Amino acid sequence: MKTIRTILGQIRKADQKFSFFNEKDRIMIGVSGGKDSMVLLYALSKYQKFNCANFEIVPAILDLGFPGFDAAEIEKYVSSIGLKLHVIDSKEVYQILKAQQKDAPHLPCSICSRMKKAAINNVARELNCNKVAFAHHGDDAVETLMMNQIFGGRFATFQPKMFLERSGIEFIRPLILCHEDQIIKCAKEEGIPAFPSHCPNDGNTMRAEMKQMLKEIYQKYPMAKKNYFSMLENYEKETLYYQDYYFKIERKDLSLHPVISLKDSLLEQRIRSQLKINNFDDDRQRFIIYKINKPIGVLSMKITSNSRLICDLEFLRESKKNRQIVLHYLETTIEHFDLADAVILAKSNHTEFYQSLGYKKARQGELIKHLR
Repeated sequence: MKTIRTILGQIRKADQKFSFFNEKDRIMIGVSGGKDSMVLLYALSKYQKFNCANFEIVPAILDLGFPGFDAAEIEKYVSSIGLKLHVIDSKEVYQILKAQQKDAPHLPCSICSRMKKAAINNVARELNCNKVAFAHHGDDAVETLMMNQIFGGRFATFQPKMFLERSGIEFIRPLILCHEDQIIKCAKEEGIPAFPSHCPNDGNTMRAEMKQMLKEIYQKYPMAKKNYFSMLENYEKETLYYQDYYFKIERKDLSLHPVISLKDSLLEQRIRSQLKINNFDDDRQRFIIYKINKPIGVLSMKITSNSRLICDLEFLRESKKNRQIVLHYLETTIEHFDLADAVILAKSNHTEFYQSLGYKKARQGELIKHLR
């Protein structure tokens, strides 16, 4: 069986899992000229023909100003499959990267990545696209996971899709279930050209090191490749320390448990429903307040550079003592939360009580207490 069929099957499977494509989507494909983005472009041009959703494809490539960049051959190929390549002038990126490089041996990849994403967002809006498709595949996801563990102290990789509220653009990764060796084989079988990268850092990145390290692991433990892929989706078997976090309030029988799992979220919703405070934003830090092992209330707050905004602090059975204990903990602890210059309380039915604790009226009915 031709590999393109496998690729298309994996795209369909990913679409069914992550809901990538919708009717009347206008999807910009970020083309780099490398094998991954060229196979993605080719595969989506095929996928259009039998997918139930009617969507448009808009290929675009950024000219970042790297020496030797020439999109002529890429444009020629894109035209051969019935599409038009948009070449976007972003030459200022290379100049900024060189200025930021200073005495470092390589250009700063992190700055480049942020600037490329910002440029892609702008281009997508200019081209009236509501989605941007990137060619990251499953092996990329595993490499990113390893880099975040080793260099960032985080168990995280990129998401199959991510909606950016400010721009109204959604990033999708249709090749997320594909293996790199499948993409290489598909490009060879279908005669899909790949063009060398003009990035001066090509081959000298941490990702290249991760790729080599994983190659050695797979050679020694052949089952590891399949298991790494499975691990990224195996939410039923996820077990990490943070799931047992109960931030203890010293000398008290109260603790704060962050809302992490689906079970936590359902319990929080049940408490909020009883308290009739169902509205909350996703960008808040959310906690369930426990007394020993019994949930007794909820807390949500937002952290800024110099303040802690407490949006909700409510109990199933009102207790001024418990309210004061939790509030004092939030004012004084620095172990689990960022140290703030002030604590701000959103509008509340407990204004007089908070004022007795030193809070003063601020704008829009809020109360504030300066800590330093």
